[in-house]
Amino acid sequence: MSDALKHECGIALIRLKKPLSYYKEKYGSAFYGVNKMYLMMEKQHNRGQDGAGFASIKLDTNPGERYISRVRSIAQQPIQDIFAQINQRINDEFSEHPEYYDDVELQKKNIPYIGELLLGHVRYGTFGKNSVESVHPFLRQNNWMHRNLIVAGNFNMTNVTQLFNGLVELGQHPKEKADTITIMEKIGHFLDDAVLKIYKKLKKEGYSKSECSPLIAERLNIGKILKKASKNWDGGYAMAGLLGHGDSFVLRDPAGIRPAYYYEDEEIVVVASERPVIQTVFNVDFDDVKELDPGHAIITKKSGEVFIEQIIKPLERKACSFERIYFSRGSDAEIYQERKNLGKLLMPKVLEAINFDTKNTVFSFIPNTAETSFFGMIETIEDHLNQRKTKAILDGNGKLSAKDVTDILSERPRIEKIAIKDVKLRTFITEDSSRDDLVAHVYDVTYGVIKSDDNLVIIDDSIVRGTTLKKSIIKMMDRLNPKQIIVVSSAPQIRYPDCYGIDMANLEGLIAFRAMLALLKENNKYHMVEEVYHKCKAQLKLKDADVKNYVKDLYSEFTADEISDKIAELISDDTVNAKVKAIFQTVENLHEACPKNLGDWYFTGNYPTAGGNRVVNRAFVNFYEGNKERAY
Repeated sequence: MSDALKHECGIALIRLKKPLSYYKEKYGSAFYGVNKMYLMMEKQHNRGQDGAGFASIKLDTNPGERYISRVRSIAQQPIQDIFAQINQRINDEFSEHPEYYDDVELQKKNIPYIGELLLGHVRYGTFGKNSVESVHPFLRQNNWMHRNLIVAGNFNMTNVTQLFNGLVELGQHPKEKADTITIMEKIGHFLDDAVLKIYKKLKKEGYSKSECSPLIAERLNIGKILKKASKNWDGGYAMAGLLGHGDSFVLRDPAGIRPAYYYEDEEIVVVASERPVIQTVFNVDFDDVKELDPGHAIITKKSGEVFIEQIIKPLERKACSFERIYFSRGSDAEIYQERKNLGKLLMPKVLEAINFDTKNTVFSFIPNTAETSFFGMIETIEDHLNQRKTKAILDGNGKLSAKDVTDILSERPRIEKIAIKDVKLRTFITEDSSRDDLVAHVYDVTYGVIKSDDNLVIIDDSIVRGTTLKKSIIKMMDRLNPKQIIVVSSAPQIRYPDCYGIDMANLEGLIAFRAMLALLKENNKYHMVEEVYHKCKAQLKLKDADVKNYVKDLYSEFTADEISDKIAELISDDTVNAKVKAIFQTVENLHEACPKNLGDWYFTGNYPTAGGNRVVNRAFVNFYEGNKERAY
């Protein structure tokens, strides 16, 4: 994805099922869980670079002993910063107290961060301030162990205002409107209520106050609390939580928008946003890592009992397709094959665009995350060439010379590494004219491999805003003097905002939206913009279930190819000599390539929850009125 795009966060939860002494004896360290958490967070670094956080809970501590530790960072390398702080604290304790080295009980009692329950989070600041106070995990403290709540998640809620008002109606006074706070306080409200009810019941049964505490931990029904708390949530989420006494949970949204995977054996329970993270860190097979079903939670009690419970009735599965196209690590076996298929399915259009002239076409990719789709594209070209070679040899009827056959067999796809991103370059000047010149040099190009009669095909994961293409990539490619530059997107046209985690809140930032508006003007249909504005405006006060996505009406005026051609014009300008063409994946081919992730609302406008339609209409109203506020 050549355009910078902030996106999903990553979660990692570890529950050690054995005493810490077990891990010391078997693996050489009571910090086994902390070490594994570091690896899990680093393996999900791709999901968040604005901030990171870590929290741990010690089980069965005595009153007066600290049992919760938390550290968060917004440093340039936040994960390394967090674990440098943890490591420094541990080393300081060992230096001052050498007796801790071989005594796990003393380590657990006196050294922070060591514990049986650990939660990690990596974050992109898509919503809210990018300050350390906005970094997960969030902590809700209480002197009752059971009421301490730690929450971290990969989520965005579309109805934050409604959730906030709901807390006010409950008599609370939330300190801010951010969805993380409202979600945590909603869970906390029902947690408080459940603890109090169990306590009163135990008192009636004749237990003393001190006897009640362990019994509350046993009787607390986490599933029931989550069912009450999540009743009005609208969004995509994988929500993780720890309770002070040792229960934990991860809850996935009912449409399965956000991903969550888990693994369990006799030593450990682990949950993460990505399957290969668990596979790599714990050296387990693909089939051993399970996907958490939509609307379900994996709950681990303090006792170590683990169970999966349906919390919310599942909706039609609409797992985010961007997970497969771009966000998740490509080392996942399924994702790797899906990305190759995305490249393969684009090739008929590409071959048509170059008039099947593979001899005079150079193929490349940008950025590096598009490499797997590129491999799929090249495999298809090789298949095409093999068919052409076979036909040429057969058509020779045995009369071809050895040189003729050699010449036929020697034709291969021309593959080159054309664009290299200069990671050292920073566009530090904010004044537009100077900054644009710097932006144009973010990528270096490889000279000497393109001829003036060549086509240059560049595949990208997706084209969101088109800014980097217009200001940098196209101009740099044009310096090589190709006849034609064909930009290929492994994703369909991104037409609508996302409201479930990706930072695509505004319509006017999307190149496909701007292309559609340009076509309306050219075809004397721009009056429809005002008509759609009034329709959207009229819906803002309707209940979610009654809201429709009227922005679709504007796109329906044009074919996908017409919009693609206009996008090609918008990402080029008069200074570019080569002909520029844009080719996008079709939605049908996307579904064929990624059959388990059919969430396509940013391409089709078919939102999986009612709140999505409200968000797209609000986004359109904001665009029309020139309002720069977020739509959710």
